[in-house]
Amino acid sequence: LADVVFPAAGFGEADGTCANTERRVQRLRAAVTPHGQAKPDWWIVSQLARRLGIKGFEYESARDVFNELCGLSPIYAGLDWDRVENGEYQWPVPEKDHPGTPILHEGEFTNGRGIFSVLSYRDPAETIDDDYPVWLTTGRRLASYHTRTQTGRAHGIDYLLSEETLEVHPEDVSAWGLEDGGWCELASRRGAVRVKVEGTDRSPRGTVFCSFSFNDVPVNILTGSGYDPVTQTAELKVCPVKISKA
Repeated sequence: LADVVFPAAGFGEADGTCANTERRVQRLRAAVTPHGQAKPDWWIVSQLARRLGIKGFEYESARDVFNELCGLSPIYAGLDWDRVENGEYQWPVPEKDHPGTPILHEGEFTNGRGIFSVLSYRDPAETIDDDYPVWLTTGRRLASYHTRTQTGRAHGIDYLLSEETLEVHPEDVSAWGLEDGGWCELASRRGAVRVKVEGTDRSPRGTVFCSFSFNDVPVNILTGSGYDPVTQTAELKVCPVKISKA
């Protein structure tokens, strides 16, 4: 356990801004008052820095933090708190009258034309066989934030995603002797988990999907140890498994 736990406000309890992967900078407004002694992240970091004697954290609001960011970052130079109060802008916004940049590279890239490389296909580190004949791919769920670190205790959204399921093509559900809504054991060469079956056309035949959102279905213990040779990214999205009725 941690020696110190800071009472951080939740996502819907804090003021601030958000820049998504579309580069769209948006104003966020607190929907509810923070519970108990909970404080926004900027306040916690600022207070910790002050107590450690670190200068430069004399913020009094999220507005102060954002305006400093705009003053230091060229791609935000044309923004400030007042401007994002009533609008959304996609960075870079280099000047105050700049409308934003919906298309980042229009016409050509900043350093010229793009460079394309031809890659050769290679099999994953592990491939399906008679013992493990099914492909498993893992990922996220829309209604869950990663491993539910920010949404797991928000019981008001349980109706969106109350438990983990293994998505299996309906024909495979029948062929493998499973039951839609029943339990199965999902196993790889590294271990096994128990999970409820969900028959769905979202999964092609021979491939199943399970997210890593729920602690009681630790699907990542099943995934392989192979790595992409260029990026060194683990092969978390492809893993041979076998499935049996639990």
